[in-house]
Amino acid sequence: MADYDLIIVGGGPGGYVAAIRASQLGLKTALIEKEHLGGICLNWGCIPTKALLRSSEINHLLHSLETYGFKADNISFDFKKVIGRSRAIATQLANGVKHLMKKNKVTVIEGTAKIKGRQGAEIELIVNEKDSLKASHVILATGARARSLPGLEADGKLVWTYKEAMTPEDMPKSLLVIGSGAIGIEFASFYRLMGAEVTVVEVQDRILPVEDKEISALAQKSFEKQGIKIHVNSTTKALKKNANSVTATLDVQGKPQDITVDRVILAIGIVGNTENLGLEKTKVKVEKGHIVTNEWCATDEPGIYAIGDVAGAPWLAHKASHEGVLCVEKIKGLSTAHPMKKTNIPGCTYSYPQIASVGLTEEAAKATGKYELKVGRFPYLANGKALAMGEAEGLVKTIFDGKTGELLGAHMIGAEVTELIQGFCLAKTLEATEQELMETIFPHPTLSEMMHESVLDAFGRVIHF
Repeated sequence: MADYDLIIVGGGPGGYVAAIRASQLGLKTALIEKEHLGGICLNWGCIPTKALLRSSEINHLLHSLETYGFKADNISFDFKKVIGRSRAIATQLANGVKHLMKKNKVTVIEGTAKIKGRQGAEIELIVNEKDSLKASHVILATGARARSLPGLEADGKLVWTYKEAMTPEDMPKSLLVIGSGAIGIEFASFYRLMGAEVTVVEVQDRILPVEDKEISALAQKSFEKQGIKIHVNSTTKALKKNANSVTATLDVQGKPQDITVDRVILAIGIVGNTENLGLEKTKVKVEKGHIVTNEWCATDEPGIYAIGDVAGAPWLAHKASHEGVLCVEKIKGLSTAHPMKKTNIPGCTYSYPQIASVGLTEEAAKATGKYELKVGRFPYLANGKALAMGEAEGLVKTIFDGKTGELLGAHMIGAEVTELIQGFCLAKTLEATEQELMETIFPHPTLSEMMHESVLDAFGRVIHF
């Protein structure tokens, strides 16, 4: 007899959500986590970084009080308290996950697990290098770690990964951020709004390269206006560590340039945690550092699944959680289980300004050659609520198939777009057409009205601009 119906290796947003859903469906479930319940997202990623970014936004607002008719002198901050607040929020939520495991009667085992092999229909795991457990199904949710390149390795002191960037002892006066994806841009935004001199280096021809080109261009313009130095089509060739600073040798669009900064943040991607899992004893395939799965998160080894960051892009907590649910429901054999459409997964960058998107970019939609595109735009500058908030910088962009009315993509930059994007996500899930979006009544005055106006603009019916 198997010890469990399901064993999940990894307690991040994919693993712990899968465990809860499995328990709800009556599966005897164990969750094995070697470090912190909640994973990187809750402890070292999504949540604590948002707490830091909130503090930086407040700092920015305090230095912009005259815009709102206020005045204050000698504005300052306690950097240790800023960091402490972030860590306290992460701890609070991690404890909440522990409570959820207990509430849902999930067995939590601290430690590591490795696949030993099969015993008929069951999969045997060695836990903490000594104990043997068997399960009918195993979900690997081991997450990922920061990627490094030769000569650009982090040392935790002068050259940081996201972990060190979140918990510095002192506020650096200057930083170099290598990479301009969501992680890199969020840290660049945080430290700049807190007063540091920030330089960003990106090897591709624009920052936020997965975003729509128009949105990326607006973001770069905004960040540069704030004082962030951005070098695209550029690379970091070498890092020379000094006593308490780093001298970086850059190739800025073909021209050598040296800069000296207090600290360097590496944000050049992540690689899946596929090592020491015993995969070599299975039919599980690993390609480019990630486990290969089908639309149901199943690997080539019967009974073994993979979800979240270890299973590849997009590396997002909400993608991992959704995969955890659909994988468990498929294991249970529910008729309502359905595979995930990756074009319906939203992406968010919580910088200042925020960026959010879902679906195809304009460039990607054109490249398919399948659509008769209709593109709508509406600027924050023409929205009453945005002006009242003092947030006149931004844009809502929508992309439709003119033949069918299908919403192909939505791309936004500006205040609170990470909250607004869910409206377009719902529209895509429900397969709403432009007509249904036009007929939806949006409250006034709100930022959400811009979503409506952008749809109207795509079809030549914009009213308020």
